[in-house]
Formats: sequence, structure tokens, C-alpha cells
Amino acid sequence: MTRDTSQISRRTALQTVVGAALVSGAGCLSSDENTTTNGKTPIDSQGVLQRVTVDGTALVVELAADADVDQINLIQPSGELFGQRNVAAGAQQVSFELGTSYTPGEYSVVALNGDETVVERSKEIQPNIRIRDVGLYRNNPDKPWDEVYGDTETDRIKNGEAFVTVENTGSGPEVIVNLVFSGGVPNPIENPRGSGMYETEQVVVSPGETADLFSNSFPFGSESEVGIGCTSDGNEGQFTLSVQTQVDGSQISKAYNVLYSGSNEMSDCEVTIEEA
Repeated sequence: MTRDTSQISRRTALQTVVGAALVSGAGCLSSDENTTTNGKTPIDSQGVLQRVTVDGTALVVELAADADVDQINLIQPSGELFGQRNVAAGAQQVSFELGTSYTPGEYSVVALNGDETVVERSKEIQPNIRIRDVGLYRNNPDKPWDEVYGDTETDRIKNGEAFVTVENTGSGPEVIVNLVFSGGVPNPIENPRGSGMYETEQVVVSPGETADLFSNSFPFGSESEVGIGCTSDGNEGQFTLSVQTQVDGSQISKAYNVLYSGSNEMSDCEVTIEEA
């Protein structure tokens, strides 16, 4: 996990967090904003924290213009301090770089004035990758193939170059580290070269964004001994597409039906792919 603890010792950090918690508990007797319910700080009724969001690989905290706050602490799901930011006079925004090795879960953003907690807000940071589409160059020439492979159209058709579109519907950034095609493709890739993605070991997908993964192993290229071929009468199969993630540490798989027809050569084959 990434921790920003520069210029503060662990002891100082823990004292800051514990001290803030004690003051927050005491303050709840006289302030509606700090009144707790079931041990949790309520919503930011005075609007001190205008917005807490994830932008790319950073958590961004936006403050009200009149917020009387001089420090923001970010607490990890484990309860440890992730980092702290001083709020300069007149500043309305601070950010924490989460990176791509953070721990998913519920984080707490604590706004402080001196040693007193002004308000605390929780933020769930959890990636969620979904496979949205898969296709070949011959069916999707509008994709940025030249930017990725830089070769000719004939080579792309011959090699059976494929793409996979993934979407992050979660609230935290995720990293794709592996792409695998297996089953009913001409050249099944159970153990892809490297990550299985062309000239990259990982692809970062921010929350709310989509990304195209381009295959490095050409699963729809020339038929291998264990693959399924193309025939003029048509040939059907089913393959499984899998992507592996780093932050969440999961493998997402999806099955597809595929029809090969029109030729005995893969370079001239018509390929139709549908979700199983």
C-alpha cells in the first residue's frame, strides 16, 4: 500500500489522529456537526468538505471558501494514517496520491483546525472492472491500431489482432496486469507472452473510465494444433476472455460464442463474436 508519511513520525501521526478523535468526541456535546451516531461522525452539515472524489489515481478534497481548516488527514481502512496535508490560507483543495498499490476499502477524511476535528467524512475507494467488448481489427478498423502496432493493414488482418474494452465502474483506480484468451480461438493463449497486452505490462483504468487493451499474442491469427479453424461451411466455438487486476487482486472472466466462416484461411475468415 502507498503511504505518504514524509516529515512526520509514526508517533506524531498517531498522536494527531488519537488527539483529534478525543477532541471530536468532546465537541459532540456542543456542536450539531460533531454529534455522533453509533460512533460515527454525521454528514458535513456546514459544508466544510464540499467534495471528496477520486480523480485519476489521486483522492481530491475540495473545501468551502470560508472553511476554517488548517490540516486534512487521510486515514486508511486499517485505521493507520495514509497522509496529511496542510491547508494554506485561501486554499480550497488538497490531494493525496493513491497510486496503484493502495488498499481498497473505506477511507476517512478528517478536517482539523489545530488539534480540533472540524468534520470527518468517509469515502469508499474500491475499483470494479468489467469487460465491455472484444473484437478484431477486421471488424473494428476505427480503433487506434496504428498508434499501438504501427504495422500495415494486411499484417493486422493476417495476425488476427484483437482488442478488449474494459470499464472501471468502481470508485478507485485499478491496474490491468494480464490478458488471456483461452478455448475456441484459432490460437489459444493459455500462457500469454508477458502480460498478454501489446508492449505494456499494465494499463491503469481510472474510476468511471474505459480503456482498450490490445492483444500481444494474436489469438485470432494462424490456427495452432490445439486451436479451432475457419471453414467455408462455418465453424463454431466458445472462448473465455480473462483480465487480471492488481489493486483488487481479482480475475474477471467472460465467455463468448464465435462463428468462423467464409474461407479455409484465417486471413480471409469472417469472424462473428457474441456474448455467451
